[in-house]
Amino acid sequence: MKYRDNVYGTIPISEPVAINIINSPAMQRLKGIDQGAYRKPFFPGTPTNRFDHSVGVFLLLRIFKAPLLEQIAGLIHDVSHSAFSHGIEYILKQGNAKTQGHQDNIHNDFVKNSEITGILSRYGMNVDDILDDSRFPLKENDLPDICADRIDYTLRDGVSYGELTIREAKEILSSLSTVNGRWIFADFAHARNFAQFYNKLNGDYWAGIESAVMFHTVGEYIAHALQKHYIELEDLYTTDQEVFNKIEPHLKNDECAQLLHDRMNHHINFINSPGHFDTRVIIKSRAIDPLCCHDGAVKRVSEIDPYWTQTVQEESKPKEYFIKFEQ
Repeated sequence: MKYRDNVYGTIPISEPVAINIINSPAMQRLKGIDQGAYRKPFFPGTPTNRFDHSVGVFLLLRIFKAPLLEQIAGLIHDVSHSAFSHGIEYILKQGNAKTQGHQDNIHNDFVKNSEITGILSRYGMNVDDILDDSRFPLKENDLPDICADRIDYTLRDGVSYGELTIREAKEILSSLSTVNGRWIFADFAHARNFAQFYNKLNGDYWAGIESAVMFHTVGEYIAHALQKHYIELEDLYTTDQEVFNKIEPHLKNDECAQLLHDRMNHHINFINSPGHFDTRVIIKSRAIDPLCCHDGAVKRVSEIDPYWTQTVQEESKPKEYFIKFEQ
């Protein structure tokens, strides 16, 4: 098959295991899961979903010639996301909104209970090997390092938000190489520019006030629906729209649900008002410190520019907002 991606272009995929996983119900469900939570009202025209990103990580690893097992691990890395992605922490009021780790916590069990285990077995792959992240440093590692996951969502969101052109994305990719399981930029300038761009997306989008309101309002709306039994927990493992469709008939008889619906759809304005607020929202923030070649050695951006150490420390702290709605 030939897969057409918005960032990487058209790439052939011939391995039956990859094709079967891509076409599996577990993966196809991700087409109905927003990459952020419910971005449409707050970031119009940014349609990226978890499927696009998951296949993107697979393709990125493929372009850089990672082993097939690592490519498959990248392909399925987000398959356990619930509806509304990281909004789940705000819906269930469980886990930690500062780290947004619910999906990671359930990932292994989710994959093992899905049809993906059988597909892997059919092609001689062991699910436990695929789920062992320690084997796949290009796919996943700890902040402030970069990995295929972070590179893809940075490029993909950058293009989606109109902050990055395809040409600029390709230039970033051309400046990267992989050596012994590490992503390394060709020089300091490219590494610093990428780190600064990541920081911009974090501040303006991922950890900005609009995302904080998005997470809070979708969390309140869906949590209310759960409490009223308009939906059940298992519905959260369908798609965003399927969940909305089950709640919508109840709006006309539930003033609270209608108010929460209006807030979630940005029909009601808001401000950040520490002195007088309706709700306090904490949101995950993040920063990277990539590696690059510099003066014949491999160094982090912060080793060359000490100021970046302070930026990483500050931007890695969760952000806090005090939201006041107009009504």
